[in-house]
Amino acid sequence: NSCSKSINETVNGSHEYTIKGYSLAKGMGAGKYIQSDIFTVGGYDWSVYFYPDGKNPDDNSGYVSVFIALASEGTDVRALFELTLLDQSGKGKHKYRGSMWGYKRFFKRTMLEASDFLKDDCLSMHCTVGVVRTRTEAPKLYTVPMPPSDMGLNFKEMLESGIGSDIMFEVGEETFRAHKLILAARSPVFKAQFFGLIGNPNMDKVVVEDVEPAVFKVTLLETHVVLSNSCTM
Repeated sequence: NSCSKSINETVNGSHEYTIKGYSLAKGMGAGKYIQSDIFTVGGYDWSVYFYPDGKNPDDNSGYVSVFIALASEGTDVRALFELTLLDQSGKGKHKYRGSMWGYKRFFKRTMLEASDFLKDDCLSMHCTVGVVRTRTEAPKLYTVPMPPSDMGLNFKEMLESGIGSDIMFEVGEETFRAHKLILAARSPVFKAQFFGLIGNPNMDKVVVEDVEPAVFKVTLLETHVVLSNSCTM
């Protein structure tokens, strides 16, 4: 079984946009706009577009229009926004919230020009943008780092010290002590000789002929070390 979850969250930011000389902007024509400076929210660039004579002359020429514009090119983003026209007398606010990009009929022009929102030929509005982000989380898989194995060193020390040895090899005039289990795990011949049906489990000495003691010692050592390396996890 597996599981995951999608988390939707917003990254919020705001920008205050002031228009001085409103009367000079009025009359520029429907579809014409003035814009705020670019501001950044959630890693994207934004700008406020204000249409003094409305965005579309067919149905909203009697209204001012306000839109939020995504200034970052080649991006697709979902955002929530809030546009607030600030009442400069301190009595109230004209607010619009939405998940679209603007409002064609933001405020009726004749009412705006007679209100306290317009003072000293100046308009001020506050824009808040919330960029919606979705991320997916899944349970984290943890791994426990394993330290490098020193099994080879341990087996080598056991061989050289003779601790726990249960078999002796006579090679020429020299003797070597070893461990049956380790040899049987490495060699099918030793496995059959020590633990097979025809083997002798009580054998404690093997005479090796036609091999030099130095060569046999190296072979015995390699048997222990190679075995330990093959067992490393």
